[in-house]
Amino acid sequence: MADASPDFPSIIDTDNHYWETSDAFTRHRDPRYADRGVVIRQVDGKMRYVVHDELHPWIPGPGDVNPRPKPGALYEYFAGRAPKSDLAHMLTSEQPADHPEWYDRDARLAVMDAQGLAATWLFPSQGVCMEGPMQPDIEASVAIFRAFNRWLDEDWGFAYQNRIFGVPYLTLSDLDSALRELEWVIDRGARIVTIRSGPVFTPDGMKSPADPMFDPFWARVAEARLVMTAHAGFDEGYRELEDTLARTWGYPSRRRQGKASSLAFYEPFVDALMHDRRIHDFLAALIAHGLFQRHPGVRFASIENGGVWVPSLLHVLQRLHGQNPGFFTKNPIDQFHENVWVSPYVEESVPELAKHVPAERILFGSDWPHAEGVADPRDFLENVAGFPIGEQRKIMVENARELTFQ
Repeated sequence: MADASPDFPSIIDTDNHYWETSDAFTRHRDPRYADRGVVIRQVDGKMRYVVHDELHPWIPGPGDVNPRPKPGALYEYFAGRAPKSDLAHMLTSEQPADHPEWYDRDARLAVMDAQGLAATWLFPSQGVCMEGPMQPDIEASVAIFRAFNRWLDEDWGFAYQNRIFGVPYLTLSDLDSALRELEWVIDRGARIVTIRSGPVFTPDGMKSPADPMFDPFWARVAEARLVMTAHAGFDEGYRELEDTLARTWGYPSRRRQGKASSLAFYEPFVDALMHDRRIHDFLAALIAHGLFQRHPGVRFASIENGGVWVPSLLHVLQRLHGQNPGFFTKNPIDQFHENVWVSPYVEESVPELAKHVPAERILFGSDWPHAEGVADPRDFLENVAGFPIGEQRKIMVENARELTFQ
C-alpha cells in the first residue's frame, strides 16, 4: 500500500465494485420474466448465469457462490508484462465468505476507512455484462435492470451515508421505461448513473444514444445534475462488426472456439484490434450526433475504459470538424474538454493522458476489488506522483467531489 500523505488524508475512488449476490437480478423480478433475461441455474454443480437457454458467454455465475479473484492479481497481465498462461487459479483464489466487504455496505465502509477512501462510486461487476447477451429481448432486458436497480438500492443504496454511491444501470431501449426508471433513481437519491457504451438496442434497430429521439432523457439527466457514465463490460453491440473483422483476417468468428472465460473469449488478434474501439466510437457518436450541443449541461464520465483512445478520438473529431464546415455548431474538441471526464486504467500513464486531457477532467479509479485493478486503491497515488500537488488533488479528490456533490 502507498504511504498515507497529509496531502491526501482521504481520496474519492470513481471505480469501485461489489460482487453481485445470487438474487441480484431475481429478487425483484416481475414473475412474467422468470424464464427470460438472466436466469440462475445449477449446471454441473455450480450456480451459473443462463441467457436464452445458454450459459452466459463471458462470466461464470453469481459472485457470492463462486470463487473470486484476489484484488490486483492481474495487474501485471493487463499491463502487458505477464503472459496469459496459468491464470485460472488467480481468478478463483478467494472465497466469497471470507470477504463480507464485497457484499455488505457496512463492512465496505470499514474497509474504506482503512484504505483512506472518503467516498466511492460503486459499479456493478456483472451487471455491466448483461444487457447485450439478453438481446433482442428488449422487454426482458428492461425488466431485469428494473429489478437489478431495486436490489442495488436495498443492499447498497445510491448515496449510503453520503460515501457509497451505488450506480444504477439504465437502458435506453424503451424511452418511456427509461424516463420512469430515471425518475425513480433520482427520487431515491442517485448521483451517478450508467449506460452501455454502445449503440442502443431498440425495436426499430440500432440507434445512436445521441439520437434526438432520446432528448427527453438527456434533458432530465442535465436538469437533475446527474453524472452519466459508461463503464466497460461485455457487449454485443459490435458482434456483427467483430465477426466480420475476424472473418476478414481468416478467423471463423471473434470467439475462440470452446472457450468461455473472459480472458479466453476473444481471438487475441481480434481483441487487440477492437480493444478501444467501442468507447472511442461511443464518445465520437455522442459528440458528432450533437448531444452536448443540445444538452450542454450533461456531464459524462468514461470509467474503466482507459485513456489511450483519447488522442485518436480528438484527431478524428478535429478532422471531421475541419473537413465539414457547419457540421458542428461548437468545436468538438471544446465539447470533449468541457463535458467529458476520463478515468484511465490503473496501468496506464496518467502524464501521457494529461497531454490530451486537462487535469480537471481526469478521475482516479482503482477498479477495486477486481483482479485487473490495484491491490489497494491508494497504490494509484504512484501514478500521479509527478504532477504538481494541486493537480494531484484534482485527480485524486477534487474532480470527483465536484461531480458528486455539486
